[in-house]
Amino acid sequence: MTPERIKLSVAEARDLAEGALRGAGYDADEARIIADHVIDAALCGYEYSGLAKILNLPESEHFKLPRRPMKVLRETDVSLAFDGGNNVGMLSLFHAAEAAIRKAAAHGIALVSVNDAWMSGRSAYYVEMIAKAGLVAIHTASSSRLVAPPGGAKAMLGTNPIAIAIPSSRGPIVLDMGTSSYMMTEVMLRERLGELLPEGVAIGPDGEPTRDPALARRGALLPFGGYKGFGLALMIQALGLLGSDAEQQSDYGYLFIAFRPDLLGPADVFNRRVTELIERIKATPRQAGIDEIRIPSERAFRSRERARREGLSIDRKVFDALVALRARAN
Repeated sequence: MTPERIKLSVAEARDLAEGALRGAGYDADEARIIADHVIDAALCGYEYSGLAKILNLPESEHFKLPRRPMKVLRETDVSLAFDGGNNVGMLSLFHAAEAAIRKAAAHGIALVSVNDAWMSGRSAYYVEMIAKAGLVAIHTASSSRLVAPPGGAKAMLGTNPIAIAIPSSRGPIVLDMGTSSYMMTEVMLRERLGELLPEGVAIGPDGEPTRDPALARRGALLPFGGYKGFGLALMIQALGLLGSDAEQQSDYGYLFIAFRPDLLGPADVFNRRVTELIERIKATPRQAGIDEIRIPSERAFRSRERARREGLSIDRKVFDALVALRARAN
């Protein structure tokens, strides 16, 4: 371990995360929920969405505004629209995902929207949680304007991830992908650590390509895949308007769709056939130099199991900042 890295057990990382969140002003239950989210991201190998993400919370303009308890705006047997109360998304979406599980379990399908929430973290966290309940899950998240359309010199769309999780006999199959060529959370981590961005992922405020994270934050990220990523981001931004009212000005909007596979056929047959599909794909003849055909989230799940045994490593700058934030709780 280099002097610039700190090794922590999972228990130590969780204690540090919860302490830092208490220092930021969250109560014990809120700190536990948010900490579980960022620890899982770190376990899965996403350092920018791991413990470093806690440091982004107090820096957000939304954090400085008053927050309210979540409120139900509209409800039917199969739908629920929440006012997120300006709570961080890692809290409000956790409760929304739980509500989607309850409704889909009782009625077969659920549509749950959340507005007025921010910084929702990894979408995979929520859809995996829903799929573990035996449900198919689709989740979209529209966010603040960080991404320029193709040919544009100004941010007009969010990074707008989409996540899908499907139960199988081998556990949930999870896809989680942003529609930008780079995630803003990772831009912020690169800036914090004094590192450059890859080529071709951002433009500066003058509309010219940049690798400087600070200029990228003042400019815009680019969509992945040109018009394909842009088109997907546009549709997700539109879905984020579901559940909003005429007065709402926020670009943030979240949607969960969850349903029981047995609405369309025997659940055990579906699970088995999904497993057979995955096994068939993994048995694909490989090109020279390729050791394995990997499916979505397979790398992350392996990283999680390994990190549970071996612990986590974080940058010393991040560790020191979290320790300082934790000290505020004392």
